[in-house]
Amino acid sequence: MSLRSWLMPAISQRLLSRERLLKRRASAERRRVRQGARHQLHYFHQVDDPYSALVASILPRLAARYDVDIAAHVVGPPPDEAAPERQKLIDYSRKDAQLLAQHCGLEFNDDGKQPSVQAVQRATGQLVDAASDGTFVARAGTLSASLWDGSHADPAACGPTPATLAHMARANALRKRLGHYLGATIYYGGEWYWGIDRLHHLERRLQELGAVRDGIDGPMFPADPDLDHAVSLASPDTIDFFVSLRSPYSAIVAPRVFRLAALTGAQVRLRYVLPMVMRGLSVPPEKRSYISQDAAREAFMRGTAFGRVNDPVGRPAERGLALIQYAERVGKGQDYLLSFMHGVWAEGIDAGSDRGLRKIVERCGLSWEVARLALKDEGWRQVAEQNRQEMFSLGLWGVPSFRVGATVVWGQDRLWAVQQALLKGAK
Repeated sequence: MSLRSWLMPAISQRLLSRERLLKRRASAERRRVRQGARHQLHYFHQVDDPYSALVASILPRLAARYDVDIAAHVVGPPPDEAAPERQKLIDYSRKDAQLLAQHCGLEFNDDGKQPSVQAVQRATGQLVDAASDGTFVARAGTLSASLWDGSHADPAACGPTPATLAHMARANALRKRLGHYLGATIYYGGEWYWGIDRLHHLERRLQELGAVRDGIDGPMFPADPDLDHAVSLASPDTIDFFVSLRSPYSAIVAPRVFRLAALTGAQVRLRYVLPMVMRGLSVPPEKRSYISQDAAREAFMRGTAFGRVNDPVGRPAERGLALIQYAERVGKGQDYLLSFMHGVWAEGIDAGSDRGLRKIVERCGLSWEVARLALKDEGWRQVAEQNRQEMFSLGLWGVPSFRVGATVVWGQDRLWAVQQALLKGAK
């Protein structure tokens, strides 16, 4: 075992532990009290981002529920290294924001295109002004909605003012310094919350701190519960599960996907792909950090073991992928994937070593002798590339992603959409 493989599990277990997160929260609160400061949320808004439009629409409700100050910052899009498939991200964001809006009772309509450059420039100037004069919370929702509902008239072309450029430069720098890269994000007391999907974490934290106003109970948008009982479906659709062995979000959602399938009688088709970084795509440090911390937070909420990590990048991932076809041939595909994911993301097993991979293989009922032979078969590479091409053809680029019939979604926090798609056929 290399020094890296020996140290990484212990270090990650500490860094991603719930205890450490709670200590950081407590430290931030003590510092706030000591300074006599109010609860302050830093909100980062990207004007042409649908997810930012959704968050902007609920800011007045958030301010009405909690005794907080909201400092608004208008930022640009994420850097190229954080958005390697930018056009796919842009196109998907509109569709996903509409799906999320319908699910949460909000307004957003995807008309199939981005707002014009002129309209975005005008709205940017208006929102920067609103951030500067303290009216952002009251005005941002309406201004953002006008970009997407077709009610605006394109103004004459005009570039941003020096004041707007200066504001955005400061906002972009602050976002990076605090450790993020996206819009629609809220930073509070050392912790990040992206979009509508993570507001429940922030709200629970504020409630525990006593920052809630009278009459408020529970979050605006609670996390969606998983199906907890068997449902009889006449002919359930197959769940295409696009998955990477190096994706922490794939690791924490895999048990939930298979449980959903078991309760509905659906089949899960594993569509494994090579990890992004092993396809030559870089991941900036702030993105890696946020994803790890957020995955740990989501895993704790769902009761999923996570955090003692032995990153399977490179040889461990390749060895792990090489055995999926063997596992599926003997009806152990799901068992093997769960064993691998739990091993490298919760137990710190080194899948690059024979000792570690053998443990992963044998505890799910597979033969290590057969597995050693299967490791020599490079056929998995062609399958992984075919899966990647299929994923891209669906307008997706990252994992975990899912397809159920006509429903195509990305993210472990969209399992409710997979569930809804399956239940449409319930008796």
